[in-house]
Amino acid sequence: MPLATSRRASDAVNPVLADSGLPYGLPDFASISDDDFLPAYDVAFAEHFAEIDAIAVDPNPATFANTVEALENSGRALARVSGIFFNLEGPDSNPARAQIAQTLAVRLTEHGNAIAMNKALFARIEAVHAAREDAGLTEPQRRLVEQQYRDAVRAGAALDDAGQAQMREWSSRLATLTTDFGQRLLDDTNASAVLFDDVADLDGLSGGEIAAARRAAAEAGRDGWLVALELPSSQGSVAKLTSPDVRRHVFDASITRCARGNEFDTRDLVREIVELRARRARLLGYADHAEYVLAEQTAPSPKAAADLLADLGGAAMAAGAAELERIGGGARLEPWDVTFALASAQRSGGDVDIDEFEQYCELESVLRDGVFAAANALYGLTMTERPDLHGYHPDVRVGEVARDGEGIGLFLGDFFARPSKRGGAWMNNVVDQSHSLGTSPIIVNVSNLTKPEAGEKCLLTLDQLITVFHEFGHAIHGLLSDVDYVSQSGTSVPRDFVEFPSQVNEMWALHPDVVGGYARHFRTGEPAPAALLDAVRAATATETAHSTIEYLAAAALDLAWHRLGPDDIPTDVLAFEEQALREAGLWSELIPPRYRTTYFNHVFAGGYSSGYYSYVWSEVLDAETEQWFLAGGGLDRELGRAFADAVLSRGDSVDPVRAHAAMLGRDAQIGPLLARRGLAAAGE
Repeated sequence: MPLATSRRASDAVNPVLADSGLPYGLPDFASISDDDFLPAYDVAFAEHFAEIDAIAVDPNPATFANTVEALENSGRALARVSGIFFNLEGPDSNPARAQIAQTLAVRLTEHGNAIAMNKALFARIEAVHAAREDAGLTEPQRRLVEQQYRDAVRAGAALDDAGQAQMREWSSRLATLTTDFGQRLLDDTNASAVLFDDVADLDGLSGGEIAAARRAAAEAGRDGWLVALELPSSQGSVAKLTSPDVRRHVFDASITRCARGNEFDTRDLVREIVELRARRARLLGYADHAEYVLAEQTAPSPKAAADLLADLGGAAMAAGAAELERIGGGARLEPWDVTFALASAQRSGGDVDIDEFEQYCELESVLRDGVFAAANALYGLTMTERPDLHGYHPDVRVGEVARDGEGIGLFLGDFFARPSKRGGAWMNNVVDQSHSLGTSPIIVNVSNLTKPEAGEKCLLTLDQLITVFHEFGHAIHGLLSDVDYVSQSGTSVPRDFVEFPSQVNEMWALHPDVVGGYARHFRTGEPAPAALLDAVRAATATETAHSTIEYLAAAALDLAWHRLGPDDIPTDVLAFEEQALREAGLWSELIPPRYRTTYFNHVFAGGYSSGYYSYVWSEVLDAETEQWFLAGGGLDRELGRAFADAVLSRGDSVDPVRAHAAMLGRDAQIGPLLARRGLAAAGE
């Protein structure tokens, strides 16, 4: 492969690959142009291939050190450029980056296939794997050997030449399709924002939300108020807007995304993605894609995951019927009325209006005196703002993280929505921790909060507050990583375990020892009244049946699509969606899935295919851990240290479920989850 140079002087180091000289290896984003990425990838691909060739042709017998560890530590330039590019493309896309992503989808897949199907390399991995029990390996080393062997086999290394050719073709095509899905969804979500020409239509929204809608319209070159869509089916604005007609307009815009027969329609992509995933699974000896995916998870089988959803679903639907009857008061509800009625019932459930809690949830205070304060109390973490360091966008803030006074990494916070950012909230890594490589973590949290007007404060809804704590739970998992090998670092754990630490961190959002620190009125500084805090805790003590049904329906839909055989792909995507939900007992005319098929980004563009069940699977561990913390005294440094030492710091260097059971002293039970979800009857 020929080496391409940067668009700068031919003898200059490409700025994407150059050592920035900044703390922890933070990239010098200001020096990088979009034109630098593909040339940087050319260099990185070639370097990685050279490293792989050296391992594959080594004349010495294959050992852990000269094969498995050497493979693990190869490709550092490639990891660097990908860590930079994909941390830009998701939260700050543009047409150039979208095109680069489409190009890279195929090139990265082809590169990975070429390595996985290198016969000489696989023979050496296979030899180390066969001798692993007698090689005196540590547990992390043995797990690394086993994971590399499984990864190679699952990528087609053990197939014959014809099978490998088929795998290459399907993998490249899937990379293109899934990238296209994500880009169509971003484009249609932006295009589907709802324009209103009368501010009276926005009655129910806060002054800040109305100002943001006015600003969004102006930025789009339109007159009026533009209500942007969030990623899930349920929209926060629909829970507040007082006009049923306005609510319907926004609701319809949300649930018809990417299914209107225009250039953003994703139904053709869904059908082809599902078929190719099913064919790939069959080629590798699995019944379907779900079985292929769950072979690497903590859940024992697709049936086990589906059974958990079914067990919870029956109780949730019964609770949902009662909930709808209660909030409807005998009146007929339409789908766009449900979240509004739920919010209204929540507000009127006592003498206190819990919507007032937003006035006490100002972003800066929540971060400083809530999220970071809890992390300090539990884990000894401190955050120091570094205004001398700069992120990839002016809104991104950079902080240095220390543990017990010793610097351990950087945290980048990117909190505000913009048209270039895909919806939702997530955590990502620019750099992963690894003792073997001598790297410390650089972690990013991305949200889509409404940016306030100049001089105003960003106030968080209760859901947004919980999300900020959730995503920082992922960040803690990455920041506290203490492993040798980068592929075992931080959140590099099974998909149905990865949400567990982030869900645990949610428990501190309203904990008495935390909420008192940040919950002060954004204008007066007065602490939140005790009655308001009690009302908020009471309102969030259990999940609504509505939110449980939304989630379970999406998880069931994911499994239904991915338990299909390659010859069973339906022609009508939306008809299959309804059929699958009816068969799962989760069909509701009033409560759509959290994500419908056509805009299910987690599954058709992200890494959650056959894995969306993982949130509730992880929640079993989370609910148990919450009780463990509370029984031990709550916000306690020794408990935090025990949790960090047993789980958070270990990544995938040990079996994470066994590590959690060892911390508890027993296996986790489902009872605490059922109680939290208000579904205790399901366990009786």
